[in-house]
Amino acid sequence: MNTDREVDFEHVPSGVPMDETDVSLRAYLAGLSEEHLAEYDPGWSDERVVEWDGNFRSDGALMLVCCERDVDVHEFRRVFEEHLAYRHFRSADPKERDAGGS
Repeated sequence: MNTDREVDFEHVPSGVPMDETDVSLRAYLAGLSEEHLAEYDPGWSDERVVEWDGNFRSDGALMLVCCERDVDVHEFRRVFEEHLAYRHFRSADPKERDAGGS
């Protein structure tokens, strides 16, 4: 069975054109600890998400290396929630995954 470290989270979802910023954002998210991920609450305000992440600049963009464009909190949240859903799917019981369960 693959572990999260073996999954190429930088290119998920596959088949979707991505620029350097898309890949860099996904690599950043893949590096967050399980403990930190578990703290996230989708009901938080944008300001709370920025505070929780702790890696946003004063101009409102996420600090990333190798990026062509700025990532704001709205894009961050969208990609982050996709990332969480995929990680949850990957860690689910194989019977649940095969059945398409959530």
